[in-house]
Amino acid sequence: MAAGRMRSTRRLRSWIVEQVSSGKYPGLVWDDEAKTMFRIPWKHAGKQDFRKDEDAAIFKAWAEFKGKLTDGGQDNPAAWKTRLRCALNKSPEFKEVMDRAQLDISEPYKVYRLVPISEQGVVMPEKKSREKASRRSKRRRSDSDSDDASDDKQIKREEATSQLSVEESPVQTEEATRCTTFIQTDSVDEIRLDVRIEESVTAPVGAQDSFNVAVYYLGQEVLKRQIQGTDVRITYLPSSLIPPTPAVLKGRFPRIPLPEPPSTLPAGPELQALFTLLPFMEKGVVLTSTPQGVYGKRFCQGRVFWTGPHTTMPDLHKMERNTEPVLLFNKEIFKQQLDHFRSNGGEPPQCGFTLCFGEELSNSEDPSKKLIIVQITLPWEEQQVQNAQSIFESITILQSLASQSPLGEITLNLVTVPSPANESIGCGTF
Repeated sequence: MAAGRMRSTRRLRSWIVEQVSSGKYPGLVWDDEAKTMFRIPWKHAGKQDFRKDEDAAIFKAWAEFKGKLTDGGQDNPAAWKTRLRCALNKSPEFKEVMDRAQLDISEPYKVYRLVPISEQGVVMPEKKSREKASRRSKRRRSDSDSDDASDDKQIKREEATSQLSVEESPVQTEEATRCTTFIQTDSVDEIRLDVRIEESVTAPVGAQDSFNVAVYYLGQEVLKRQIQGTDVRITYLPSSLIPPTPAVLKGRFPRIPLPEPPSTLPAGPELQALFTLLPFMEKGVVLTSTPQGVYGKRFCQGRVFWTGPHTTMPDLHKMERNTEPVLLFNKEIFKQQLDHFRSNGGEPPQCGFTLCFGEELSNSEDPSKKLIIVQITLPWEEQQVQNAQSIFESITILQSLASQSPLGEITLNLVTVPSPANESIGCGTF
């Protein structure tokens, strides 16, 4: 398996995770911090306040991804929605969580859970079930009474096979590339898996450079935005000075202006302190992504403290003003942690860091108690962790299958087949 990486052929799952993480579709967001469940907008197309460009955006994107935006389906939100709904419901990768749905509010949504491989249902392919039933029937008619005990043993073997046979979902069978493997041992006739072996491909230039930025005032989220590019400035501007498109400055890298405190924040001394602190955040903090990691440089008068997964000392970490940039996220350490996680599982590597404006912040403190918290996550790194999780789950399944072999091992023979993305796809016989 040399330079290969293995994961299940789950284009729908990968596509959904990518869209939810992108933040570009209104209402399509993660429903829990662990990112195992997501909300998807579910407004009926017949409602008066239905907005096709927003409420049906994710459904149209799936239809476009699948090449189904034909002349007759260019403007049919109901058909787009049905297509994605059927794909989600048919795929064993997803499970609708009905008790978390909100369908009677102004912006209704459903919730789906990403089902780990270990929890996905195991079913018997219909064709194989008919074939095995036919073989059992023929054996019953042809064998003598003296062979009944042997027949019973054979039936039990076939039942074991049916419990271990894994069938590719209907959604996956639509894909152009399909890889099927067969496992044969002395005690089990056949186990069928669908796996995919991909060669490691270096990410295109710029693919790793993006930021997900979430701003919290007194624990309440007041802004969330994704920035594409190697640089971003987080700063405060009085509302009168904020340009019409605040995320983009002509001829300069993007900036994110800290918003005015919303009216939903509770009145009190903390809110007054927040109003006092914001003007000191003018000029802000600049974040820069490099091949080595993400650096931060402070220009504002207000103090800035930070926490991250790659700090080497337990002390407070303060970003000094107008000094050399500080390494906030080390990509080399992340790669090492990712390799370990891919091989051994355990706790996945973290993909971001936290800035605290105006107050001290340590790893042991609750950020929700602070006046201004900015949480930065890195989408490309998050996707790598998702891929590593898929690889580890696949390896775990193979190890489980090996334990069922009398020899305690499985032999994998790889065959390279063409792929639209010029990747190496392996189909193996165990």
